[in-house]
Amino acid sequence: MKTLISAIALSIAATGAFAAAHAVTPSVEATNQSVANGIVSANMVVAAENGWMVVHRTDAAMTPGPVVGYAPLREGDNIDVAAILTEEVAPGDMLMLMVHSEAGGTVTGGFEYTLGAVEDGPIRVDGNLVMAVITAE
Repeated sequence: MKTLISAIALSIAATGAFAAAHAVTPSVEATNQSVANGIVSANMVVAAENGWMVVHRTDAAMTPGPVVGYAPLREGDNIDVAAILTEEVAPGDMLMLMVHSEAGGTVTGGFEYTLGAVEDGPIRVDGNLVMAVITAE
């Protein structure tokens, strides 16, 4: 009986360690790029759940501004994520590529966020937004 209890305890500990080792940490990897084709891309976006890569205008203050594009994300690794820009973006403009949730809205698969809303809102890790800032070239 003691051996069985020890085996169960080890199994539970190993399962917890496996889950912790395979937990998805959201992130965005992107570089400065030309947006002359009306598209902005992230090299890699990691999402802990289905959601959105949202493109916000920003500036030196690094505050998210109006949304100028978005693209759907799948849970896990998303490679070469491209968002069609909905407004003109000029060379030198700063853009914030941010991970948003699919939660809180009324339409699954429809992007519903507006600046400051809770629908399809931004994801935070340890209180920090998950994003990368680039400059349009």
